[in-house]
Amino acid sequence: MNIDLDKLIIIGDRVLIQPIGGADKTKSGLYLPAGYKDKEEIQKGYILKCGPGYALPSMDESETWNPKKNNTNYLPLQVKPGDLAIFLQKGATEIKYNGEKYYIVPQNAILLVERDDFE
Repeated sequence: MNIDLDKLIIIGDRVLIQPIGGADKTKSGLYLPAGYKDKEEIQKGYILKCGPGYALPSMDESETWNPKKNNTNYLPLQVKPGDLAIFLQKGATEIKYNGEKYYIVPQNAILLVERDDFE
């Protein structure tokens, strides 16, 4: 992981994914044109960072007049850094950071994850 990624803060229910490349040719041996893999509907990659989750409304209404009290609670995400994610391309936003390509993906665009350790 690039050290500069530590400066990035992921917002809400989004995750930062580093894509991994697929095969350059088909099973029958035909070479795929450049950029073909980027247009596939389903992509995969490793999750590098996760946002805090879904913001929940505050249940403490006893002091609504006090603007200093801002305790936001979050429903955490199911995914975590290190997971291999299979996600929908149309739900992802592609970014370039320090010359590398990454995707910012909301959790609802992730179809499944592969995790080495189960809790």
